[in-house]
Amino acid sequence: MRGLYFEEFEVGKVYKHPFTRTVTEMDNIMFTSLTMNLQPLHLDEEFAKTTIHGRRVFNSLFTLALIGAFHVPELTMGTTLGNLGYDEVKFPHPVFHGDTLRAETTILDKRESKSRTDSGIVWFEHRGYNQDDVLVCLCRRVGLMLKKPADADSNEKES
Repeated sequence: MRGLYFEEFEVGKVYKHPFTRTVTEMDNIMFTSLTMNLQPLHLDEEFAKTTIHGRRVFNSLFTLALIGAFHVPELTMGTTLGNLGYDEVKFPHPVFHGDTLRAETTILDKRESKSRTDSGIVWFEHRGYNQDDVLVCLCRRVGLMLKKPADADSNEKES
């Protein structure tokens, strides 16, 4: 399985990724602990009860990483050269333990690289939703994508 080459991206196309993931207390505690984020809103149930949420809130960087990964098998597996940057990241609604997340990606724009002949630049918008179809994460990012190699058609026919 491979992602799309630069030429295969269509501006305006929306991909509704087939994967979902229920996020767990363990996910939140492990990610928060591994990244040394001491925020009690993520780790301390008693503290969290005193906040506007009334319970622990998922670490937003985990949410971003998960939503940002749903597209990989479909769009960028083996065809990306890396992220160039994030233009916008928003978390309009909190994520809680037990929420089930899904994602969609829209191709916002693309252009050929000015410095590399083997690649182009693609602008993505990734949106994450919970089980109630509430938007929980919006991310606009820029990626450097491989162009289709000259021998790609013959290699794919052999597979």
